Formats: sequence, structure tokens, C-alpha cells
Amino acid sequence: MLTLKKNPNGPLTKQVLLIILDGVGFTEKGYENGNAVAKAKMPVLKGLWNTEPTVLLKAHGTAVGMPSDEDMGNSEVGHNVLGSGRIFDQGAKLVSQSIENGSLFTGPIWKKCISNCKSNQSTFHFLGLFSDGNVHSHIDHLKALINNAIKEDVKKIRLHILLDGRDVPEKSALDYLNPFEEYLDTFRKNGIDIQIASGGGRMELTMDRYDADWSMVERGWNHHVEGEGRTFSSAKEAIETFRKENPSVIDQYLPGFVISDANGKPVGKVEDNDSVVFFNFRGDRAIEISRAFTEETLTNFHRKRFPKIEFAGMMQYDGDLFIPKQYLVAPPAIDRTMGEYFANEGVAQYALSETQKYGHVTFFWNGNRSGYFNQTLETYEEVKSDIIPFDQKPEMKAKEITDNLVLALTSHKFPFLRVNYANGDMVGHTGNMDATVRGLEYLDVCLERVKKICDETGTVLCITADHGNADEMYQLNKKGTAETSKDGNPVPKTSHTLNPVQFVLYDPKGKIKLNQSLKEKGLANVAATMMDLLGFEAPEGYHPSLITRD
Repeated sequence: MLTLKKNPNGPLTKQVLLIILDGVGFTEKGYENGNAVAKAKMPVLKGLWNTEPTVLLKAHGTAVGMPSDEDMGNSEVGHNVLGSGRIFDQGAKLVSQSIENGSLFTGPIWKKCISNCKSNQSTFHFLGLFSDGNVHSHIDHLKALINNAIKEDVKKIRLHILLDGRDVPEKSALDYLNPFEEYLDTFRKNGIDIQIASGGGRMELTMDRYDADWSMVERGWNHHVEGEGRTFSSAKEAIETFRKENPSVIDQYLPGFVISDANGKPVGKVEDNDSVVFFNFRGDRAIEISRAFTEETLTNFHRKRFPKIEFAGMMQYDGDLFIPKQYLVAPPAIDRTMGEYFANEGVAQYALSETQKYGHVTFFWNGNRSGYFNQTLETYEEVKSDIIPFDQKPEMKAKEITDNLVLALTSHKFPFLRVNYANGDMVGHTGNMDATVRGLEYLDVCLERVKKICDETGTVLCITADHGNADEMYQLNKKGTAETSKDGNPVPKTSHTLNPVQFVLYDPKGKIKLNQSLKEKGLANVAATMMDLLGFEAPEGYHPSLITRD
């Protein structure tokens, strides 16, 4: 059994609260360049940053297992690192490596999908997020799959593209589509039957998560599988039409579309004996559609039929529930997480968030593992998210989260508590600067309540983030200033940022200090810090604690 060594000097506190302000990064750029964090009136949080021990943590790129420092962090890899105290090669990097070394295409599942199409003279479908955002997917991975399928002599390929506008500029769909169609033309000229069959915005269909809105999956199923939906002669025509009809709509919210032939029939329904690969590597928004393709008794929505196909995910999106059973690239094996160590040491833990980030403080925190290490010692609470665009209610469920958190703190049952407030990320993803500012300001009101309870209970309060988002709400040019559109307004940015995040420690007794001289500080240092506060030494391989002891 995994155990921890106790610090000979003992614990620094009896109760620790770690708050993850999702998407609240740090930059010195002001609000005129899109920094909603700078613009928001947050006397409590900014007061803590200015007066209490605070350090900057790297939260993107190689610090969270991504291929390079040009890659954004995200909530999944961020919580993996926060919970494990170490850095593991993550989805994008694992997939890229398996493509480069060829192992993806020599694996049994890929071979199975290929042979199924060849022996049945059936269609190979590729479904996933269509961009190079490298958070859920990468268009280069899709191209590699297409190239190899054609090399393996597959004759008919259909593509179902989910438009991004979230991890990439909000109206960039045609920037990806137009050159991609030219790429497809090179195969069509050689007699390959390959074309886009359906698509739509990622927040409209297919990519729901945490069982928040299965109607999204139903819409996706009807478009991709049944070929039911508004029809167009091409994806380009669909996108241009939707933009003319509603100039303000951004890519992630574009309606679904189906491509039809000259006779009005859909060109790419999913039929018996077809093969389907969902080419996203990130798990949260891939689980539900994977279940729809693989669970014959699924009851979350009505399917008119259940085609008998070979289905594979780019990766296995839930390792404990085996979703899906067939996948092309094995996920990182994240072991020895903080949660497991604490459970073995008898440390009661409390994890809390609303639906949008509930999996992050549980599944991802515990190393891509569902369930509990010790259910008698662990309490997980989920506050159900509203099913509305988050800029319509930027407060989200912060009040309800805070209500639950106050009860947990005052119960004195949990030496370690972790909570995720999703406002900075989920509202930030809408690209709505004013709404994001309102969401952050509401968070600060909640933090005032939490800080007061920490004072009353003697709880050490640590606040950080998993990555940036709200800190950069405008697209920036090479000079680092906001880009403007033809109407003179700043161009919204809906993706994460490459900025660091702040880690602040508030000790009601004012005694604990942070090690400002520690080099290469990142999210991986947080786990050892939590252990240190509770009187444990970090295990082998963990990045060191941020605390300095006299």
C-alpha cells in the first residue's frame, strides 16, 4: 500500500482548502488588451495577491505534458498535474508520438477498422473536432488517419466535422475548411470517394460532457448517423449560409448541417459494417458520443437504429468504465496520485464543483480514474450546471458551490478540501468580455465568504488556477495588443492562454511562507505543497513543495 513519510516537524495546519479558479491566468497586460481579470473589481482576491505569499506557476506546454510550450494547457491536463504532483505525456503528445513512430497504424484496433471496411466494401467515418487547437484534437492527426486509410486501400471515407471557435479564433472555421478541401481534392482526383458528410458547432451537437445535455449528443447522432438535418451541397455553403443568417454567431454555436448529393440524399449516413473513429484525444467531451455508438441498451436518448459497426476512440476516454472498449492510443498511466496517498493515510477529502468541472476535481484529479480510493474517507459533491450559454448567467453556480463549501469547512471533517469554480473558464469561452468580468466579480463575493470561514476555522486557504482564459479575452497581434475588426471593435478570443497562473497562500495565523527562489515552478508543485501543509513529505518523483520551512 502507498504510504507517505511524516514530516518530523509536523503539520502546519489541520485543514487545507485548495480553490481552483478555472481559467483565471495572469498577465501584466491591461483590460484594454482583453484582461478581464484586470478589469474586474475583485478586492478580496486582488488583496490576497497583493498582501499574501504569492508565486506564479507555469500551467501550459511542457509543464503539463503537452508537446511544446506553444501548446495551451487545459482543465484536464491541469487537474491531472495538480492531483499527481508530476508531469505525464498527455493526449496530444501521445497521439503525435504514435503517429510518428507508426505504432498507431500497426495496432490491432486500427487494423480491425481497416479490414472491416475492405472486407465489407464499406465506409470509414472520421468524426471529431476540426481544428489545430490541440486541446481536444488536431487536424494533423485527422490527416494522418486519412492518409493511412487510403494507403491501406480504403475506397470510401466520410468526415463529420465539429467546428471549434473555442480553442482557436471564434470565426476561423473556413480558415481550416478551405485548405482542407484542397487537400481532399488531391485524393478525389485519384478516384478516392472522400468527402465531408456532416458537421456543426461543438457546443451545439455531439460534444456534451458530464451528462449535462444529452440533447446535444442526440442532435449529433441524427446528423452524423441518420443524415437528418438541414442540408447543403458543401460544408462551406453551410457555414457561409449560417453566418449570413446570423452574423453574430461564432463557430462553436453554428447549427448542425448535413451534406446531400444532387438528389437530396445525405452522402454519409453510418450504416451496418462501417467503421467509425472518433479522433478527439481528450476524454470529457468524447465519452457520451462513444457510448451512443457502442451501448446497445443506451436510454439517454432514442436512436431509430443501432448500426453494427467497428467503433474506436483515438484514446480510451474513461479507463475505469472502459469507454470505449476499442481505442487507437493508450492513455498515460497516472499512478500514485495525491488522492490515493491521502486515502491510504486516513486523510478525509472533500471535492466539489458544478457539473461542468465536476470530473476535473474527481476523475482527472485522481489520474483519469473513476470512483473512490476509499469511499468512507472521500466525499464528492456535484452542483448541477444550468443548460444555458454561460454569458447569460455568468454567476453560474458559484453561490451554491460556496454554500456547500461553507458547510464542509465548518464541519471540520475534512483535512483536505478542493473546489473548482468554473466561471473564469466557461464564461471566458463565450468571448463575452463584460459577462466574464461580471462572473469574476461575483466569484470575489463568494471568496469573501470563504475567507471569513477560513479565518473562523483556522483553515489555510490556497487559491490557484489550472490555466489561463479570462486573462486574455481579445486576440492579440505580434505586438501584444488587441486586434480589431473592421468595425473597430476588439476581436474576441475564446481559447485558453499561454499565461501562468498565480498561487496564493493565506494563513490566518500569518506564519507560513512560500519559497520565492524555487526555480521552474508549475502546477506540479501544488500536490507536494498540500502534503507539506498537512505534515507529510512528498513521495519520490513529486515536484517539491512551494513552502519554505524555517
